[in-house]
Parts: sequence; C-alpha cells; structure tokens
Amino acid sequence: MTGLLSRTRGVTLLEMIMVIVITGIIGAAIALFIRQPVESYVDATRRAQLTDIADTALRRMTRDLRTALPNSVRVDATGRYIEYLQTTGGGRYRAELTDTGTGDLLDFTAADTQFDVIGAMPDFSAAGTKYIVVYNLNSNPAVATSNAYGTDNRATYSSNTGTAITLAAAKQFPFASPGKRFHVVQSAVTYHCDLATGVIRRYWGYAIQLTPQPTPPAGGSNALLATQISGCSFAYTASGTTQRTGVVSLTLQISDGGETVRVFQQVHVSNVP
Repeated sequence: MTGLLSRTRGVTLLEMIMVIVITGIIGAAIALFIRQPVESYVDATRRAQLTDIADTALRRMTRDLRTALPNSVRVDATGRYIEYLQTTGGGRYRAELTDTGTGDLLDFTAADTQFDVIGAMPDFSAAGTKYIVVYNLNSNPAVATSNAYGTDNRATYSSNTGTAITLAAAKQFPFASPGKRFHVVQSAVTYHCDLATGVIRRYWGYAIQLTPQPTPPAGGSNALLATQISGCSFAYTASGTTQRTGVVSLTLQISDGGETVRVFQQVHVSNVP
C-alpha cells in the first residue's frame, strides 16, 4: 500500500499552464474564424433596421400625400418642410336641374348655403372641422385666387342629409369645376425633417392659413415619425401647361454605428381639381 501511494501524484503546475495555453490558442483560432460572420450579421441587421426606419417613414408620407387636395402641396425653401391639405373624400355637386325642374344647384353667381350631391355622400364622421373646396388651383401664398389655403374657394361644412350638404355660412365659390367636383378637406398636414435632432415629425390639426406656416406649425398635434435622420430633402414639381401632374420627391438618409442608408422615392400627386 505504501508503494502505491508513493506512485500517485496530482497535476503539476506546468501541465496546467500548458492546458491553459493550448485552450487559448484553440479559442483564438475559433474566434478568428467566426468573428467576420458575426460582424457581418450584426452589420446586416443594423442596415436592415435603418432601411426599415426609412421605408416605414416613406410609406406613411406616400400614403398621406396621395390624399392631398389637388394643387395644395407646397415645400419651403430649405426642402425640410412639406405641407399639403388632407382630404377625407369628395363627390360631385348638382350643376343642372332634373327633368322635372327640381334639385338644389350649387350657385356660382351668388352666395349659397346648400347644394345637392350627385352620387354617394362623402363620409363626414371624422372629428374636427371639415371644409368644402371647389376647383383648387393654387398653393402659392402670393396667389389668393382658387387657393384653399385662404378662404377664396374653401367653405366650412355644417351638416348633411342623405342628398344635400349645408355650409356653416353662405359662400360664393369663384369658379365652377369642369368636372363638377368638390373635395372635403380635414386639415393641413406638415412633415418636418429636423436635422438638428435627427427626427421627422408629422404636424396636423393646426390653423390653415394662406401665408406660409410657421416652421414648425404652431398649435394642433404632432407625432414622431422617424429617428436617426442624418440627411433629407423634399421637392415638388408640377408639369404640363395646366400642371395636372405633380411629383413629390422624397430623400431620406438614416445613419447609425457607422452605417448609412439612403432611400429615394417619388410620389405621383393628382392635380385634377
């Protein structure tokens, strides 16, 4: 028994050091091989998140701009603010009497408070003040004619029956619409790209006015749309002699952790009043 115990011994310090060194070498070799795939995965995930931020913002802006009142889009000189009048619907007003001589026409020769709607009645269930606009042609603050940012062709809605709309006050619209159309405007909407804080905000529910809105608009409500904005540009172009085709160009640049994603999108806006 004594001889057996004398031959039994533990692990030496040298052996432990060798195990630690070999384990470190193996760990370093494994880390060297998996480092690049892991970094690539992290970078791809970051780029996907940045792209998702830009895509979500552009989708929301595109959806909103397609509800813009014809000829109401306007962009400030910096290209950081874009404003438009948001519609919730529209229809056709009665321009001629029926075969039996009945019907309530929308009078363009004198102030009128009520008119018949041809076809389906627009939905007026949304909360807040609503306006009736006929034949909008301008958004330029220097032009008051047929400009719904002023009161030239915009009247406050009061109520409606199944076939007729009543205005809050008598209104003489300056021009009849060639298509006998009217639009229902809910409010003005502004998108502001603030590079100082790296965010985009949506403003709505503030007072509509002919002169350029304060930047950002005063009053109403606002909500955060996107963060990590490092660059942006808004532009609006109307083409043709009657400017019936409008295109809004939206450019967003999102940055994080040394990664930058730049997204460009164009939105067609119908300017047929």
